[in-house]
Amino acid sequence: MATEPHPQHYFVTDPSLPEKPRQMSVDLRGRKVQVRTAAGVFSPGDLDKGTAALLRNVPEPHGQHFLDIGCGWGPLTLAMGLADPEATVTAVDVNDRSLELTRRNAQTHGLTRVETYRPEDVPRQRQFDTVWSNPPIRVGKEALHEILLTWLPRLAPGGTAWLVVQKNLGGDSLQRWLGTALDAAEFTIERAATDKGFRILTVQRTR
Repeated sequence: MATEPHPQHYFVTDPSLPEKPRQMSVDLRGRKVQVRTAAGVFSPGDLDKGTAALLRNVPEPHGQHFLDIGCGWGPLTLAMGLADPEATVTAVDVNDRSLELTRRNAQTHGLTRVETYRPEDVPRQRQFDTVWSNPPIRVGKEALHEILLTWLPRLAPGGTAWLVVQKNLGGDSLQRWLGTALDAAEFTIERAATDKGFRILTVQRTR
């Protein structure tokens, strides 16, 4: 993930941080879209390189329920929603400003089936057919593992999660850990691609 002066700030909600809103144009899988960003969220000035790498390598999302873990201002949520406006996209973040930006950006582009939640508020029985995520590696290994073990088991049978991790921030070790942390009888883990120093990992639920 991109290096920022104070990387902790986008993992928590800090209403006292000046918003400094801005508009920018980004390319999301061939679609040029205008989005609103602000200070205090992840990669407010551009499309993060890891997110861009993920978007270059994922196929179209499949199924009816999609999940974006750590949505930020919403690039992965928007890309999934634009690919299939009839699917429900669940966008999750611990940062309330991120959730508000994602919600507003989705509304701007007419995506009425985007739902934004703090992690604890996601409907408990909801499962997901497609997961796209640039997970917050810099929260630390223990917290990252907790995040992934919260959401990956909520893949529906046949569902697939696509994760992007920078190689020098532990992409290979994360792949190995996933292979031990998830039941091999239910999940398969593979490296789908390497893109400019990023690993694109897939987790598929087989049953």
